[in-house]
Parts: sequence; C-alpha cells; structure tokens
Amino acid sequence: MPVPAPPVDAPTLEYYLDASARSPVALRLVLGYYLRHLRKAAHIDAEPAGKSIRSSEAKISRMERAQVTCKHDDVMDLLTLYGVDDKHVRACFAEIVRISRQPGWWHRFDGVLPDWCGKLIGLQEAASVIRTYEVQLVPGLLQTPAYTEALVHQAYPAAPAEEVKDRLELRALRQNVLIRQDPPRLWAVLDEAVLRRPMGGDLVMREQLRYLISMSRLSHVTIQIAPFNRPGCIAGGFPITHLRFDLPALPDVVYLEQLQDAEYLDKSEETQHYRSVLDGLAQAALSPQESVELLDSMIS
Repeated sequence: MPVPAPPVDAPTLEYYLDASARSPVALRLVLGYYLRHLRKAAHIDAEPAGKSIRSSEAKISRMERAQVTCKHDDVMDLLTLYGVDDKHVRACFAEIVRISRQPGWWHRFDGVLPDWCGKLIGLQEAASVIRTYEVQLVPGLLQTPAYTEALVHQAYPAAPAEEVKDRLELRALRQNVLIRQDPPRLWAVLDEAVLRRPMGGDLVMREQLRYLISMSRLSHVTIQIAPFNRPGCIAGGFPITHLRFDLPALPDVVYLEQLQDAEYLDKSEETQHYRSVLDGLAQAALSPQESVELLDSMIS
C-alpha cells in the first residue's frame, strides 16, 4: 500500500526546513519530491512543465530527482503552473531553494573528495538509520585516525603531506555525525576479512579493534561480524550502505560504491531488495555480544 504524500502546507514545509537544515542534499531531495508530487496532482506532464520554465522535459526530471540544484525563479514559475498561490507556502519553498543551493561543509575538500561522494555525506547527515556491510575495510565512520592514515598511504602512495592531512581531517569531520546531539543509528556488519587484513600493522589493528569494541557500547551503534565459517554471510562481495530517514518525503537510499564511481538507488523495489540482503546478513552474522568476544580474542 503506497505511503500517503505529506501535505503541501507551511507547517509541514517548515518542519522539513528545521529537520534538514544541516543537509542541503536532503533539502534538494525534499524539493524534488514535492515538485513531482505537485506536478502529478495538477495532472501536468513533464514536457509542458519544462516549457513553462523555458527548458525541457529532461530538466524537470533532473529537478525532481535532485540531480541539479534548482533556481528560485524556476521553482516559483512551476508553483504558479501547479496552482500553488499561498504566500506562506511559496515563502517556505523559496527558503528550501535557498538552503538547498548552499554548499555543504564538505565542499572545501573538493580536491580530495570524489564527485560522487559528497551526496553520501549529505545523506548521512540527514539519515536516521545508516546500515552498512563492508567486505574489505573498516567503515569510514568507525575508523581510527591511524587506520585511516595507513589506508590513505596505501591508496595514495604519492600523495603530498597536505593532501594526506586533508583526507584525515575530512574523515574525522564525517565521523562527527555519530557524536552529535541526535546521532543516527549505525548498524554495521563487517566481514571477518576486514579484521584479518593488517592495515598499518599489528599496533594499528589492535587499536582499531579496541575502538570497534568501544563504539559498539554506544546505544546507537550496533556492530556484527560475519565470520568465515557461517553460511549466509556472503552478499556478492561488495559493500552496501542503506540509509533511512525520519522525513516522509525522503525515500530510502542505497549507496553502492565502485572503484571510480558510485550508484544511488531510491526506487522502493531496489532499496527493499538491499534491505532484505542486509537483514539476511545480520541474521547470519555473530550477535553483537559474540562479535565483541571475537574482537576481544583477536586483540589477545
């Protein structure tokens, strides 16, 4: 049964402004959602909508899928076309547009941040639940500085000291999402290979394992290990990140990263498939307590 669309009224839009203020990326998705919802409710196809803003059907699609930042005049013209004339509602949309056009804090790291990764950071800032499955490396949100530094030196052996410093600072700032006042719930399943790969040597790995144990004691962090000797602990050999939001206008998003690119999935049948995969992995993996015991034994 489809989820009812959130109402297009000033209080609801103000709620989104308050809840998503930390993430321009999230507000772009909210804006795109409402533009599509209003267009469908007005029974207007994308082609005439595109012509109304002196553009094309393709641009309407990109606006509605948050693939571009929307211009104030374009959004106001579309609201007029869709019959939205309430001044307070239009003012809320104008504010959503203004904030959604602002760069996130991570944009100052453009020199070391892949083009496709900024969106993930913005989504993590707005998420209520982050679920991740890792097959090779400790998830970035759970890495120690020494582990991150070893990883950077291995991945970018010719990087100058300033670039290494920027990459370490970016990682540390991303991890702030877990220690803020209202952090998302993080649920991470780690393949045992992650723990056996000696990134940075024994001392670095022991520190990293201890850190995983300490993070697992936080009420909003769950860590499970998928051991080699349990069936059902294989999911295609690639990492998966699934994000959920408390905002009804935001669908679940699945992030799949490749070597030189990443894919974002937001269709319900796709995200539900990956959610089921993560559910299966969590069920097959060691329990959180068993995972801590395995980490403890590896440190010893």
